[in-house]
Amino acid sequence: MAEAHQAVAFQFTVTPDGIDLHLCHEALRQIYLSALHSWKKRFIRFKNGVMTGVYPGSPSGLLVVVGGYMTYTKYAKIDPTLGLFTKLATHLPVSKYITEDTQRIVGGMLIGTGVWVTIIFIMRNILKSLLSWHGWMYNRHGSTSISTKIWLVLVKLFSGPKPMLYSFQSSLPRLPVPPVKDTVKRYLESVRPLMDDEQYKRMEGLAKDFEKNLGPKLQWYLKLKAFWASNYVSDWWEEYIYLRGRGPLMVNSNYYAMDFLYVFPTHLQAARAGNAIHAIMLYRRKLDRAQIKPLMVQNTIPMCSSQYERMFNTTRVPGVEEDIIQHVNESKHIVVFHKGRYFKVWMFYDGRLLLPREIEQQMERILADTSKPQAGEETLAALTAGDRVPWAKARTEFFSRGKNKQSLDAVEKAAFFVTLDDTEQRYELDNPVQSLDSYAKSLLHGKCYDRWFDKSFNLIVYTRMAQWV
Repeated sequence: MAEAHQAVAFQFTVTPDGIDLHLCHEALRQIYLSALHSWKKRFIRFKNGVMTGVYPGSPSGLLVVVGGYMTYTKYAKIDPTLGLFTKLATHLPVSKYITEDTQRIVGGMLIGTGVWVTIIFIMRNILKSLLSWHGWMYNRHGSTSISTKIWLVLVKLFSGPKPMLYSFQSSLPRLPVPPVKDTVKRYLESVRPLMDDEQYKRMEGLAKDFEKNLGPKLQWYLKLKAFWASNYVSDWWEEYIYLRGRGPLMVNSNYYAMDFLYVFPTHLQAARAGNAIHAIMLYRRKLDRAQIKPLMVQNTIPMCSSQYERMFNTTRVPGVEEDIIQHVNESKHIVVFHKGRYFKVWMFYDGRLLLPREIEQQMERILADTSKPQAGEETLAALTAGDRVPWAKARTEFFSRGKNKQSLDAVEKAAFFVTLDDTEQRYELDNPVQSLDSYAKSLLHGKCYDRWFDKSFNLIVYTRMAQWV
């Protein structure tokens, strides 16, 4: 992998006259900017966490409720503390340290805040109850019943203004556990076409025995898990179906999305790569700041946003029996693959994101580089395309220390993976079937060693016309 020069903040030399210290002001400046960027990101995450935690409430709502409560108690001549400090004074000498006016203000603010939190709790639970109703799904396309219209108005009313990406997560209803009887019925309906009468009769007997004996006990455990987890099946599905699958990710698990077929902004591969990478990094910034609106059906019904959490900076790490998902909170670089070589490309300079033209220049330098791949470098990514066990063993044996580990960490901790493909793929009007077939095959697997299938996503930029994720 291409290595960057390492900068140091200071150097010192021991001489007979003492220690000669040399400071690198540029390196110190970069350290300062990096720390500033990191703390800004932490503050934004903390602020977003607070805003999401109190939704559908807001800081302005807190001021309105507290101000309204204090105004009401003043004109109604009611103690705003509701006797809080009076009861507290029987145990502590409060009056020695806090004046009576201060007690009213502090107590009123505490009671007003409690009222505000109570309102949020009530609104959130009402919204959760409303979202548990699924009757809107059964309306005919193009028509909406009166009950659905009333329900939509109520959902809109209790949803609050300007939701952030994760604002509705605590208001979404839990996934309901279906009755054992319904599960058995659906199972028998699904296997009936696959069995003859004798096999089905035997399976029907086993299903009824399960429904009466073992089923209720397992159902109790499932309901207990559903009480604590928002989705009783998602973690099991991820672990037992996804992460414990030992087959190849290529084709079996990964999917692709095409770019526009008829719009060609430029034929320059580096320019398309630079603009696409910059746009994706801007999207990641909005994602980190929760500035993306949550997905909502009919612009009213919120969907779960948890799938956004591991879109970037995420890698599936192979294991002998089970893989793990590795996610880092922050990544300032991407990894680019071109003609068998890997390049680590930094996305920030002087505390700012590189401009599209600056990223394009980096891509041009990579495309113009005529150096040969190191031994084993060109086909390294083929390990991510095959069975998981051989890849896990090879990773432990060859990538657990030294330069190999550093290079692998650079790939796995990158924001995402970019391939500057050396082939041309596009939709041809005079040969649509064959061109799209070739296009799809390239998107699914390429050469099997020019995509890093363990990354959350790869950006593929072809020599002409197309790109994909």
